[in-house]
Amino acid sequence: MSTSEHPPTVLLGITGCIAAYKACELVRLLKKAGQRVKVVMTPAACEFVTPTTLRTLSEEPVALDPVDDPAAPIHHISLAQEADVLVIAPATANTLNKLAAGVADNLLTTTALACAAPLIVAPAMNTHMWRDEATQTALAVLRQRGAVLIEPETGELACGDVGEGRLAAVEQIAEAVLAELRRSRDLVGRRILVTAGPTREYIDPVRFISNPSSGITGFAVAEEAARRGAEVILVSGPVTLPDPFGCTVIRVESAEQMLAAAELHFHGLDAAVFTAAVADFRPAERATQKLKKTAGTPVLELVRNPDILTTLAGRPAGTSGANGAGAADAADAAGASGATSATSASAVGQRPYIVGFAAETEDVELHAREKLAAKGAHLIVANDVSAPGLGFASNQNSWLFVSAEASEPTGVQPKRTLANLLLDRIVQSLC
Repeated sequence: MSTSEHPPTVLLGITGCIAAYKACELVRLLKKAGQRVKVVMTPAACEFVTPTTLRTLSEEPVALDPVDDPAAPIHHISLAQEADVLVIAPATANTLNKLAAGVADNLLTTTALACAAPLIVAPAMNTHMWRDEATQTALAVLRQRGAVLIEPETGELACGDVGEGRLAAVEQIAEAVLAELRRSRDLVGRRILVTAGPTREYIDPVRFISNPSSGITGFAVAEEAARRGAEVILVSGPVTLPDPFGCTVIRVESAEQMLAAAELHFHGLDAAVFTAAVADFRPAERATQKLKKTAGTPVLELVRNPDILTTLAGRPAGTSGANGAGAADAADAAGASGATSATSASAVGQRPYIVGFAAETEDVELHAREKLAAKGAHLIVANDVSAPGLGFASNQNSWLFVSAEASEPTGVQPKRTLANLLLDRIVQSLC
């Protein structure tokens, strides 16, 4: 990542393609926009454009080999850590398939595998290669992981064919890179709470009431917020997902535990995103031993769980209920963690931006508007969980953003893309 010594760093990957010469103009445009550009080339790329040309244009050493920098013995790691954005332009079919499969057999693919920065790919190839099922599958995988795809243009190709596959305009690629650089910093100094996954309400030591939530959405929101510079506290119910990049993760099981954890960290927040599918009810009593079938059919008395969204939505970020300190202590905590003045303002009593989620099976917008009014949220993200292939445990979904002003559908998108659309709205509201 960039430091005070350098402007934002764009790591430009160049692969072996006739369009590689256009990367020279891309370097020039990004440098003109005030960015630092470091270039990493595949061996095949060097057959189309020389490292000397790119070193002259970028005013930086060009990375060619995993051990070509004596000062950086683990070169792919040092490159990955420097990058604020990784853009591969042109990206060949070979490289796209390697990225999707996690193959790391040259400096560029190894760096990409180690890089936590946003990834932009600008493909260039023959039309038939572009249309091939393997290429389209690789692109779908990369989109699902959050990569930004700059679609190739249609026109005459170097081989003489006419069709899609020509590298997008260099100006378009540069604009996409600059947009991702802005996005990668737009939550710096902000503090965001995210709840995710299901809760479990135990009947006995081996049985519980729960739901199919996988936590994918909440984890995507949390990780993308962290990538954009936010301090993120993720409170998660029981899921099988690994801890997301750059987040403080608190694992809980029950609704009461989730509320307690969220309350404890509800100081100094700029936004709170409640994606968790919290069980509405729990058994009035939990059996201490496993209930046996031979004892007959048990009768369960259920009681309502606390409504986490309603409980916290109207609360200023400087308060944290019975479990936390008051506004003054919250302000101290925000200052100690390096929060900016914007974050500190929340710590002394401003209400954070509140996002609730509504998983519905019918009348989605109607129920979302009812929830918006009843819960005190700024925004409700609604979706139809009965739609085949969407919602619970899926890597894609279709959301409806419902606010007091409007209802805006997203269409079907990968959940990481949806997470960034939501964060864009939060940034807009905070600004």
